[in-house]
Amino acid sequence: MEYTIIHNEEEQHFELAENPNAYVEYIYEEEKIIFTSTEVPKELEGKGIGSSLVKFALDYARENNWEYIPECPFFKAYIERHPEYKP
Repeated sequence: MEYTIIHNEEEQHFELAENPNAYVEYIYEEEKIIFTSTEVPKELEGKGIGSSLVKFALDYARENNWEYIPECPFFKAYIERHPEYKP
């Protein structure tokens, strides 16, 4: 399933448009983005939302030529499964 994800710069989140309680949190510092956590409410787990959020965030970082640092364990696991995203 495809989800609509938006960049909420004010909150420093990439979030699910239909439910902003599903999001990726980050810290941005001078052309570098640090992904700190991925949150998906229990009722939405198992639907690929977390992976969609992570993919969107990583693609966004790449499109902007930002270095990215995956501190979040979910990001690290996603990158292990998708080595094309290794920093």
